Amino acid sequence: MKPRTQFQKMVCQSDKGTAPIAKRAIKWAADELTDHYAYRYPNSLRHTCMECGHQWTISDAEKKNKHLTCPHCGRKLEVKETRNRTLYQSAYFTTLTTRKGLQVLRVAQVKTEHRKGEHSKTTCREICRYYINGKGQCEVIGLKRTMGPYLDCFSYNEGMALRYDNDTYSHLATFPLYPKMDVIPELERNGFTGDLYGLAPLTMFKAILRDNRYETLLKSGRIDHFRHFMMHSTDLEICWNSYKIAKRNHYNIGNISLWCDTIRMLSKVGKDIRNAHYICPTDLQAAHDKLVKKIDEQAERERRAEDMERAAKSEAKFKAMKGKFFGLLFTDGLINVRVLESVEEHRQEGSHMHHCVFSASYYLNEESLIFSATINGERVETVEFSLDEFRVVQSRGVCNKNTEYHDRIVSLVNSNADIIRQRMKAA
Repeated sequence: MKPRTQFQKMVCQSDKGTAPIAKRAIKWAADELTDHYAYRYPNSLRHTCMECGHQWTISDAEKKNKHLTCPHCGRKLEVKETRNRTLYQSAYFTTLTTRKGLQVLRVAQVKTEHRKGEHSKTTCREICRYYINGKGQCEVIGLKRTMGPYLDCFSYNEGMALRYDNDTYSHLATFPLYPKMDVIPELERNGFTGDLYGLAPLTMFKAILRDNRYETLLKSGRIDHFRHFMMHSTDLEICWNSYKIAKRNHYNIGNISLWCDTIRMLSKVGKDIRNAHYICPTDLQAAHDKLVKKIDEQAERERRAEDMERAAKSEAKFKAMKGKFFGLLFTDGLINVRVLESVEEHRQEGSHMHHCVFSASYYLNEESLIFSATINGERVETVEFSLDEFRVVQSRGVCNKNTEYHDRIVSLVNSNADIIRQRMKAA
């Protein structure tokens, strides 16, 4: 990629003559980021240090130990029973350096080769370098990516050059950071003290250099707030003005995640999120739960309104399908069973009985006829009668439970199946 902007040209010029990754950083990566084993054959007492190649024999009492210390190099090793004689490992790591007034984040891959009886060999290859200036501008110098089954496929035959940033480079830049670091004065000025607080260095640096809100949060010492807004940038945009007002009112935000949820919900229900009365509740959890309930109720009202609108559009279709059955009423002296004659009656039945006769759109089922069984005007069960089989297929009380009158209701409707059949023939 040819440098076009002034900053890109500056980066390319600064990158010339860059020294290789320091040997102490490579040693740290090999020591800290790879595993260290003592190999032994199954049922054997002889161990081989895969770091220095030293072999020694342990006692029967030591055989149960999962970890041993090599008597030659002093390395703490994990015991592994295997017949393998070689071990290959690799790991990515990052280092922070400066060059010509720019912050440089260097990403490298360390590889270790272990052979039984030999000293381990370590190699390192640099993958990319991120250059960041004091304003948060960022460019990447790196190896060319190639097509392959893995994310980290690079053309090692080509040299490092200016590249378009992509998810691969930025992902690799999140790997463990070598603890010895050099930083530009602008980062120290904006609050960076060497602690990343579990954040990716590239993301954190660009944030505190580009946006003074992150700088303010970092310098305030509320690291939990800083980390939350770093990981939830949308919350920063929505809640920042409210956050400043809360701080001016000396309000202690103990749970920043819960507080941001509360601010978003306040905005959703139309409350003034710059009013300290709303954004600084005495009991944050209670205020949060109250808003959750209010929004749930609002959503339920909207859902019901949509159901009613949909039902109103289905009214004509329902009457065309089931109009011939309107007026049907069966009784045995105690129980009255009548057909439901509108979509609204289905809604009322479902709401009162707490089942899905309305929400599941039984009124649009051509093969079903829905009855309501009542005693002294009180609903007892809802009956579904099959127009294919001419029998009751289900009869349910409140919350789909059967009542003591269940068998009597089913028998009453089934005994009048011929009347329903006559209505169909008449139509």
